[in-house]
Amino acid sequence: MSYVEKSLVPGETLLYQTRHHWFVLLGPLLLSCVFVALAVGLLAESIGAKNGKGVAAGASETGIHAMALGGVFLLVAAIGTFAYGIAKRNATEMAVTNKRVLIKTGLGSRRTLDLMLSRVESIGVEETFAGRLLGFGSVVVRGTGGTPESFVMIAHPQEFRRNVQEQIGVPKQA
Repeated sequence: MSYVEKSLVPGETLLYQTRHHWFVLLGPLLLSCVFVALAVGLLAESIGAKNGKGVAAGASETGIHAMALGGVFLLVAAIGTFAYGIAKRNATEMAVTNKRVLIKTGLGSRRTLDLMLSRVESIGVEETFAGRLLGFGSVVVRGTGGTPESFVMIAHPQEFRRNVQEQIGVPKQA
């Protein structure tokens, strides 16, 4: 169960939820690819050296084992890097309910913002050209008398803002 779902109070309805855009996984993916390429090179070279072929054909048994171990270490690092990227992406939640805006970021340490809709002074969206094409941007939420809270690389930021604005404009029932 997500943070947002756990945070709902009686009578509160979840209307819209988003998180980081998939684009945030590009850096960890590229780094993982580099690690995999280096690992494959080391493992292939250690196998070649063991069979008496390749650049390291005259390497000692210890050197061959070190290359193989380095290759395995790089494979584990590739998996760990990409897994961390996925976990970090999933650790950010942004939601609009019929009563408030909820935002949670962070893996180990957590940062949350629960802002009653009546206290939302403004909500801004900043999108680069690439962000507009791919559907991501930064959302800046400002509560009355508060400092602006910026959240970057959010999927569908315009839709998030529209949902907040729709709820602010809805007349409250007694």
